[in-house]
Amino acid sequence: MHLVRVSSGEPPTFSKRVKAAVKGEVPSFVQRQLDMIDALCVEVKAAEKEIEAAALANPVCVRLMTVPGVGALVAITFTSAIDDPGRFARSRAVGAHFGLTPKKYQSGETDVTGGISKVGDAMVRSALYEAANVMLTRAGRFSSLKRWAIAVAGRRGMKRAKVALARKLASVLHRMWLDGTSFRFGQEITAA
Repeated sequence: MHLVRVSSGEPPTFSKRVKAAVKGEVPSFVQRQLDMIDALCVEVKAAEKEIEAAALANPVCVRLMTVPGVGALVAITFTSAIDDPGRFARSRAVGAHFGLTPKKYQSGETDVTGGISKVGDAMVRSALYEAANVMLTRAGRFSSLKRWAIAVAGRRGMKRAKVALARKLASVLHRMWLDGTSFRFGQEITAA
């Protein structure tokens, strides 16, 4: 048996690309794995449709999805984690609630600012980070929020800009939820 490199692209499914790369009979143990991958892909597609339907049925999620980079999964994850937006006195506190603020260590003359604290819900933190990544790298339409994040990336680097944008997105999404407004591309909602 020899190694076969599977190309990306056409044909559309992974199992068809494997069969095309092998150019012959696929061993039975490989075929079973390909069947499992195909079944998982079908289940993932069905789950994505259910998530999309649940988000479209919720008016808050529909409003939050007006933000570039925020899709159904991010909106549902955020709203389910917050549950009651009134429990935060300020929108700026939401980013800290999900661990998107820098760690501080202070003792005597030592004052160290580290990476993010990573307290709170890791799933929401990762969803917000992914939304920030999409906004910075794939979203076509410019907003003042994206412009701000690009300026941060120029000063501090892309990774820190994504974390800062994720923190700001948490504040903006919370404020949009409280105010009942949609995203404005020219001027983002400022955190109160």
